[in-house]
Amino acid sequence: MEIVLKPISSLEKCFLDESIDAKREINSLSALAGETLCFQLAYTISPNPPSADNVLVYLHVDSPVKEYVKASRIESVPVRFATYSSCVDENYLRKAPGLYPDLMIPISEASEIYPMNASLQSIWIDVEIPRGFEGGEYPIKLSFTTGAEGTGDTLASTEFNVKVIPADLPEQELIVTQWFHCDCLAEYYGVEVFSEKHWEIIENYMKCAAKNGMNAILTPVFTPPLDTAVGKERPTVQLVEVYDGSKQWGFDFTKLDRWIDLAQKCGLKYFEISHFFTQWGANHAPKIMGWRGGNYLRLFGWDTDATSDEYTGFLRAFIRKFIEHMKSRGLDKNCLFHVSDEPNESHTGSYAMAKSIIADLLEGYTMIDALSSVSFYQSGLVQTPIPAINHIEDFLAAKVPNLWTYYCCGQHTDVSNRFIAMPLSRTRIIGSQFYKYSIVGFLQWGYNFWFSMGSQGRMNPFVNTDAGRVPAGDAYSVYPAPDGSAYESIRIRSFYEAICDLRAMKLCEELCGREAVMDAIESTFPQPFDCKHYPQDGIYILILRNKINSLIESKISGSDK
Repeated sequence: MEIVLKPISSLEKCFLDESIDAKREINSLSALAGETLCFQLAYTISPNPPSADNVLVYLHVDSPVKEYVKASRIESVPVRFATYSSCVDENYLRKAPGLYPDLMIPISEASEIYPMNASLQSIWIDVEIPRGFEGGEYPIKLSFTTGAEGTGDTLASTEFNVKVIPADLPEQELIVTQWFHCDCLAEYYGVEVFSEKHWEIIENYMKCAAKNGMNAILTPVFTPPLDTAVGKERPTVQLVEVYDGSKQWGFDFTKLDRWIDLAQKCGLKYFEISHFFTQWGANHAPKIMGWRGGNYLRLFGWDTDATSDEYTGFLRAFIRKFIEHMKSRGLDKNCLFHVSDEPNESHTGSYAMAKSIIADLLEGYTMIDALSSVSFYQSGLVQTPIPAINHIEDFLAAKVPNLWTYYCCGQHTDVSNRFIAMPLSRTRIIGSQFYKYSIVGFLQWGYNFWFSMGSQGRMNPFVNTDAGRVPAGDAYSVYPAPDGSAYESIRIRSFYEAICDLRAMKLCEELCGREAVMDAIESTFPQPFDCKHYPQDGIYILILRNKINSLIESKISGSDK
């Protein structure tokens, strides 16, 4: 029996039917202090060994930085819908149904690993380098042994070298939100909404989100009117208690305060307030529950016209009290407000009417909405639009200040995204695009959306990766672990790496100037670098990041003088 190990980049995806010989060996990478450096350990059993169908091995790590090394087994998940049949983009790994690598399951040196005969598998390695860590070269020896904790015989080993640049990765400036669906958490785990167990699970998922670059969180002051079929309801996840006093509305922010305290504890800074009107048109009120005459009931919903007198009076009363409350906490300017999600030009009138109800109360605050038509900005309807990344050129041409961008299922051709069938280089390249266009915020709708589209039923994310009708992976970036924590995907880790690239570029700009960074990005690409044109080979990203790190190192060491 011969087990073959090969360190490869974090940008690879190892399909079970691939050969390890097709994967480029990477033995060394550099990173800044305060950054998690990522790579993979590919492994296979050489073809046709005798009695090797059920080999049991253990991973052993030997390194001066061993305490910072974390490992996860990468598992394949079923993909039946890779992308739309109309998609002519060839920058996909595959488009056929099958098993695709995506799920990460943490392992320790006591975890059993079963290499499969003549199949290619891999382990994701995170090296969590502390801030202020001493610069230098740190070898990491990775071995497969017959016994746990490094005991028994060594069956195979390889080595990877981590070079730490003695400069701290700057704090993240980019505002990042992936919509956090706490109703999906309650439904999947079978717990009561905002029960103590639910809060425990929410905390686990908040921590995972912050670890992966999220610093803003969708905050359900009322149940978010998102991805809900007309006339249907999502489970109630409303943080604000509402009391109808007939002549005066009352509000209790106790649960909201708990949410905010927990989010801040987990490292989340901004609070994206759930939309005040329904999606795709702003024609109705969201579902709002409250107390009236001693009964807890639905006060507003699909049967409520967005501009009705009662909802207008309620909403204005709520916003006044909410702003007052957030000011008392010193957090009102950390709030991001929405009118309605993804309006198009046919919704201009209804969107304008809805916004007019609240515009004066939110003057001076950040109001954002995902959309694709630049006319919403040009007419003054939206001061901070979030254009889809495949429509961003119009907004760049209009010189929109403080520009955000987003992607979802519609961004399947040419541009960056995180579908399971896409190469990870396509996910990570967005860090360089964020830098070039000075993007200040990013939104993606599916951190953990485990319902079918329209929220008409729950889905098992380990089995159904497409939420019924969107490309696999679009609806979520994490999987539900049995203990109430989140299993990461290699896609969310790749996006984290994109954010680290951006942060490193910001430090490089501070030390060397923006021109030097842009030269590093564009000098090795023969055509204009933008959101639709970029190198598709992952080696470009590795070379680029090495250039950025080398520029930083030369500046702090004085060798550039």
